[in-house]
Amino acid sequence: MLEKALTGSKGYFAWIFALLVVIGVGFGTYLYQLNEGLGITGLNRDVSWGLYIAQFTFLVGVAASAVMVVLPYYLHDYKEFGKLTLLGEFLAIPACLMCMLFIVVDMGRPDRVVYVFLHPTPNSIMFWDTVVLSGYLGLNLVIGWTTLSAESKGVAPPRWVKPLIYLSIPWAVSIHTVTAFLYQGLPGRGFWMTAIMAPRFLASAFAAGPSFLILMVLLVRRFTRFDPGDVALRKLGQIVTYAMFVSVFFFLMEVFTVFYSAIPEHKHHFWYLFVGGPWWLVGAMWLFVALAVIGLVILVNPRTRNNIPTLAVGAACVFVASWLEKGLGLVIGGFTPNPFGKYTVYTPTLPEVTIAVAIWCIGFLILTVLYKIATGVKQERAIG
Repeated sequence: MLEKALTGSKGYFAWIFALLVVIGVGFGTYLYQLNEGLGITGLNRDVSWGLYIAQFTFLVGVAASAVMVVLPYYLHDYKEFGKLTLLGEFLAIPACLMCMLFIVVDMGRPDRVVYVFLHPTPNSIMFWDTVVLSGYLGLNLVIGWTTLSAESKGVAPPRWVKPLIYLSIPWAVSIHTVTAFLYQGLPGRGFWMTAIMAPRFLASAFAAGPSFLILMVLLVRRFTRFDPGDVALRKLGQIVTYAMFVSVFFFLMEVFTVFYSAIPEHKHHFWYLFVGGPWWLVGAMWLFVALAVIGLVILVNPRTRNNIPTLAVGAACVFVASWLEKGLGLVIGGFTPNPFGKYTVYTPTLPEVTIAVAIWCIGFLILTVLYKIATGVKQERAIG
């Protein structure tokens, strides 16, 4: 099946080449960081997690969102998701790999990753995050590839795959729950110390991930002959609507609790993000609010949600809004101010952004290859 990734149009190979160029530039920049240290980033003593960890946090949610197509298809026998399930599982693979790469570049010395496995520390949340993330990657690799191989041969998947599929459903919830525990278990950070951090993570994940899947499916439908059908896309849009509504509701609950209680240590984080921070951060957070509102307005209305072009706009708004809130504001807002009330401005540097963009391109490269193989197999079976 791998040979399907080696054939395609000029546009396909131009896209692959462009991704490889950006990856090459990013890898060169990473070698520079490896030689000079994390001092070339915007990280400092007060803000020790930045753009890298923020992307890791966001992408864990994208990986976990595959459960939103797996669960209806396998547990509720919703046949319309039959063509989407494999694409959702294949989306989780590059998302997990990107998560791991962002951890590696954030550690400064990649050889330290080995010590996580050589000297396991079960009392560490980071250890369990490593376990659940690598386990989820393995599950999706085995399930996705085995299912696709069976489909290419025109036979049913082996029976032993079913238990792994059922196991992947709670496992998907666990990867983002454990990631939330990394934040809410830190008593010195008022912005993160909330009992609903894990539910907030899951709600935003189940909004952002399916939104991204909608956009990817529309691109696949645009450039290939594979079409999962409008019914499946509309149902996926409905899932995004409910999840985004819950995500916004949880966010507003945090805002009410913080400002009604008027606890200064909690208020200052929100003030910094929406009023007192650098212009680019404040602008990003208000853009998050605007896009969340626009996305909800589009998705709540059945007429605009069921119209595929406007559904795409709504999904894009939800995805970008979720990235701004979790992939940018969550980490920076949690570190500023520090527990002593000191404000230290963090701004990602050009090398930091370059490495982050390169890792995203690695994810898109893997996703492109996986989708190319999957759609090629499905088109062959449809013709046959």
